[in-house]
Amino acid sequence: MNLCFVLTMPNVASWDGKWSGEGNLYTIIEKFRPTLKHEAKARELISKGSWYYRWSDGWGARITVKEVSPKEARTIRRKSKGFCGYDWMVKSILNYGEIYADHQIPKPEPQPSYAQT
Repeated sequence: MNLCFVLTMPNVASWDGKWSGEGNLYTIIEKFRPTLKHEAKARELISKGSWYYRWSDGWGARITVKEVSPKEARTIRRKSKGFCGYDWMVKSILNYGEIYADHQIPKPEPQPSYAQT
C-alpha cells in the first residue's frame, strides 16, 4: 500500500502574502508492507486525512494523505519537487500520529521500578 503525503502552506505570513513554492507539488510517498499491523496504521492515517502545524510567526503548513496505486506513485514522484525540508513532519506523523517539532515530542512516561535495593 502506498500513501502519498502532500505539503501545502495555507497560512503564509510573508510580506506579499505568497509562498515561493506555491503552484509546485511537494510530496512524499511511503510504502506500507502488506501486514495487518502496517495496513492498520495506514488505514488509521487515511481516516485522519490531514494535519496542520502552525509556527509562532503566523506561517502554517498542512499535510494531507491519500492512498495511491503504484502507477500513481511513480507519476507523483516524477512531478514532485521534494518536500521543502519538511520531511520531519511526515516522520512525526508516522511515529506519533501528530506533527511535533523536536522540542515538542512527548516524553515517555517513566516506568515504575520494581527492583529491590
